[in-house]
Amino acid sequence: MGKLVQEVRATAFCGAKKRSEKQRNSQSGFTLIEIMVVVAIIAILGATVVPLIMDRPNEARVVRAKNDISSYASALELYRLDNFNYPSTEQGLEALVTKPSGDPEPVNWNRSGYVKKLSKDPWGRDYIYESEDGNFEIISLGSDGTEGGEDFDADISNLETN
Repeated sequence: MGKLVQEVRATAFCGAKKRSEKQRNSQSGFTLIEIMVVVAIIAILGATVVPLIMDRPNEARVVRAKNDISSYASALELYRLDNFNYPSTEQGLEALVTKPSGDPEPVNWNRSGYVKKLSKDPWGRDYIYESEDGNFEIISLGSDGTEGGEDFDADISNLETN
């Protein structure tokens, strides 16, 4: 009788195990409708969010230009502390990378330079450097590359009050 009970229990256990595997197999995965709903939600989110982000590259370029100009202005202040004046317009920003020649001669120029390298503005043009009467200005002409302009075409300078 003990053996019979064991066989009945084993059969019942195997049957329960097969039923639970069938239930698991029938419930795994997503239906086509569920996948289509998720894709539709993603498409709707993409259609509403992408236009909001599209203007960000221009804003990022302006921020990068302001940061570059600020870095060069700080390096020029260090240059002035070492050499008692700013580089001339002719010597330009290149004086921050390599020792300039000409007047005013840098008497204590830092052998390692003041910046590692000069970069172009975010629109691929050189920054403009002007030095006059013991002051300087660093300018990016903005996205249009011409003086003046508004919004993203506006000039960016270290003399801005922003």
